[in-house]
Amino acid sequence: MNTSRKQQAPTPPSAADYLIASRQCELMNLQYFLQMGKVVQSISNLVHGLQRERGASNVFLGSGGEKFVNERRATIAESERLAGIFEQALAEVHEELTAHPVSSHLLNHIASALHGLEELPALRAGVESRGLSAAEATEAYSGLIHEFITVVFEAADTAVDPSIAGLLVAMVHLMNGKEFCGQERAVGSAGFSSGGFDGALSKRMMHLVEAQERCFEVFVSFSDDQSRELWQTLRANDREVEIERLRQLGCSVGRYKSLDPELADHWFRLMSERMDELKTVEDAVEGSFHTRCVERFAEARNSLAHQETLIASLDQQDTPSQPLLVLCDSGDDARAGESWNSDGVGQQFGRSIFDLVQEQTRRLQQMNDELQSAKEALEDRKTQEKAVLLLMDHRKIDNDEAHRVLRKLAMDQGKKLPEVARALVSMADVLK
Repeated sequence: MNTSRKQQAPTPPSAADYLIASRQCELMNLQYFLQMGKVVQSISNLVHGLQRERGASNVFLGSGGEKFVNERRATIAESERLAGIFEQALAEVHEELTAHPVSSHLLNHIASALHGLEELPALRAGVESRGLSAAEATEAYSGLIHEFITVVFEAADTAVDPSIAGLLVAMVHLMNGKEFCGQERAVGSAGFSSGGFDGALSKRMMHLVEAQERCFEVFVSFSDDQSRELWQTLRANDREVEIERLRQLGCSVGRYKSLDPELADHWFRLMSERMDELKTVEDAVEGSFHTRCVERFAEARNSLAHQETLIASLDQQDTPSQPLLVLCDSGDDARAGESWNSDGVGQQFGRSIFDLVQEQTRRLQQMNDELQSAKEALEDRKTQEKAVLLLMDHRKIDNDEAHRVLRKLAMDQGKKLPEVARALVSMADVLK
């Protein structure tokens, strides 16, 4: 005879359970970004350190190992210190990243960045022995820096709060603009130190200037007031006029007219000052990002506690035996007037729960609408990179030339770059 007790069926979850779970999900996302803030800040600092190391390595290699010997060693020591801080920040959020992964792309780029750090000693040894050219060293450093910036980009793509996403969009575009500035410093140093710019070097400089401006335009659109003021102060600095004068020399003199090689040191100093000031703007954006994460986390935590208390108090009220038909406005015109049967939920409790559901729906929809512009900015960047890769593959051209072709197509058609890029990518998908 079977005397085992019949297993009791689990209690079906209610609307209130999922309403609370929705708030908890939002809170967890904000907590994740609160933790990721340390990683983003450490990446910002490490990228700046690597850019300095790249600059010192360029001067060292360009001078045949005679200049910036001690300066380069100092930048390496600083980069190693900053890499340690990044690895510690990553370790603190590792469990959250891997136990509840939010993006496979984000994790993959973190893996690529860590692998790049492991390869860094070999790169430094190649520079030390002068077994690499300045161009080869620049390319290697730039590839590593790109991976770190892409980690911030992918983190921005996972944000669900519009104010947080907007600040991350501002930061990643500022970081990209600053990186193009660093590459321009290397190109200018090569041209001025050799006494002239050939056609390829001049085109490279023009491409980097244009790329910076596109990044800075997006940054201004999403940045906070304080960061924007710092940016305007940077632009108003007399240094910018001198940089523009040197740019004109580099892009217009031509290979048959020599330049004073002493301009190389002048150029390097000006561009280094500019990058340091850009880092100050970047720090301001990062500070605003951290402050906003703290504020939104506190708001969401208080809101969750309030909702839990409200639902608990409603749940204690008596419920009638008759089911209640509730009309719910979902905020979607196509579903207006849709009715839900409360299946025995008490009239006062039922109405209150569905009021809360409707309020949450409207709030999430508003957040999604506000988030859309930030997501579009990130998607535009992804699409343009895809279009550039397609052009490189189809026409067998390099990255700079592909960007020039894309810009020319946009100018000839009187359209914006993202529109042309989307059309190219769409056409490629059709032809597959």
